[in-house]
Amino acid sequence: MKLGKVPRDTRVIILAVALVLGLFMLHPNPFASGLVVRSVLRDGAAYQAGLQGSPPTLAPMSRERILRMNAVPMESLQDYYAFLETLTPGATVLIKTTVRDYRVALGNFTREVPVEDLAITLPEESSNASSQTRTIDITAEEALGLRVSESPTSNIRLGLDLQGGTRVLLRPEEQLDSETLAGLLDNMKERLNVYGLSDVVVRTAGDLSGNTYILVEIAGANEEEVKELLARQGKFEAKVGNISVFRGGNDITYVCRTADCSGIDPRQGCGPVQGGEACRFYFQISLTPAAAQRQADATANLTVVSDESGEPFLSEKLDLYLDDNLVSSLSIGASLRGSPSTEISISGSGLGLSREAAIDDSLENMRRLQTILITGSLPVKLEIMKTDSISPALGKAFLKNTLLVGAIAIFAVALVILIRYRKPILVIPILIVNWAEIYLLLAVAAIIGWNLDVASIAGIIIMIGTGVNDQIVITDETLRGETGRFSSWKERLKKAFFIVFAAYFTTVGSMIPLLMAGAGLLKGFAVTTILGVSIGVLITRPAYANVIQYILGE
Repeated sequence: MKLGKVPRDTRVIILAVALVLGLFMLHPNPFASGLVVRSVLRDGAAYQAGLQGSPPTLAPMSRERILRMNAVPMESLQDYYAFLETLTPGATVLIKTTVRDYRVALGNFTREVPVEDLAITLPEESSNASSQTRTIDITAEEALGLRVSESPTSNIRLGLDLQGGTRVLLRPEEQLDSETLAGLLDNMKERLNVYGLSDVVVRTAGDLSGNTYILVEIAGANEEEVKELLARQGKFEAKVGNISVFRGGNDITYVCRTADCSGIDPRQGCGPVQGGEACRFYFQISLTPAAAQRQADATANLTVVSDESGEPFLSEKLDLYLDDNLVSSLSIGASLRGSPSTEISISGSGLGLSREAAIDDSLENMRRLQTILITGSLPVKLEIMKTDSISPALGKAFLKNTLLVGAIAIFAVALVILIRYRKPILVIPILIVNWAEIYLLLAVAAIIGWNLDVASIAGIIIMIGTGVNDQIVITDETLRGETGRFSSWKERLKKAFFIVFAAYFTTVGSMIPLLMAGAGLLKGFAVTTILGVSIGVLITRPAYANVIQYILGE
């Protein structure tokens, strides 16, 4: 053996340098502490104080972390929830993060929900209506509006399969050009952000037939609310008779989302219906002058009538259409006849088995409609092709089992090699190279921002298999040289690497079609496999070949 030359070998040095760089990319700050801000609720006190968290595209260890709250160190989730129990209504919380300091003023731990009756009128008339309210208690966490998680120990990004969440695959009903597709993605991101969903990834995907898909991944979201929000084109239109007076998006300059001008309708409220309860919501909006004028022109020649209570309304109603379906018909206050008012109120309804359930459904419907009015309609209808929803607990189980199976597989390979060659000294470099390849692959994934999911784990297994196969080829050719079949190391190495590179190009060639197959759902498998075998043939396997040379005394 000539193992003393191993540390000075150029290929071994290249492998060592790559491992050091990989260590820095995976663990740039091994002493990082605090809690990562996972999401910030838009109606919480923390958001009002300016704390908005980090985008999901940022490296995990670069995201904003909470270090202290009122000088109390935040080292674990137990510290965070223990601190929340000390908070009282009206308290002030000083939050120190890795970005800046925030001063958060908490309000009362309650939410007032107005309950009673409405129609479409001027905002002033709605505000003069009598109303009742019911108080809903909320937790200190809801009042603060922060969702946090333990600080990550590496920059490895886990896909939804391993961390939990919802994935939706959508297909546009018609072919889109690049500009329209870019606008569609921007609108969807804005719609999801306005709705209050965080950790959102929206990207395009394709298949071998040339179809275009939209892949949406959202950590910790409810499957039904995501499907409801994304499947609808969100084409909102308000008509008086057959005349369109305004549409969602450009015709609307402001949509109220605060408690003083939105909530359960204070003039109609809740009431029994067949099978349960129904509640109506309302919120105020501001129209552009052009839309207000169209409304004035459409109502100018209408007559004034009275309802059963004697309230004056116009003879036609304002019909609200969502995706060409009539969702509500609202009476128009007499004061709006021929008046180009830019401030009006919108209402709708929700159903439930109980009054509380009806209120929740009504407020949920209100949020969806507000979101659509703010963002406008999508440029094309989308068809849901596939949905996956995985709980965080199940994702952790996947990850734990994957690591266990991977370790068992590597040691099983080591046992087979030991039985095959009966030389323990050959097993050690094979194991080291296998772990080095996995480590370098994870480092590259961290650098390029690639999410590791179940498909990617399958790619890692393929990488391990091809790596062991190549190392066996190299070892076999070297051992054959000991019998005199080949006279020089160079000749034996040349033959071995001819086989290695032939297998490499075959593997890469077979993976390229999978980059597009399955609407991009197999892309993780293909990318991981290509990266893994490339790292192997360029860095680890040449180093292994030289180490084997020194072990055998060449």
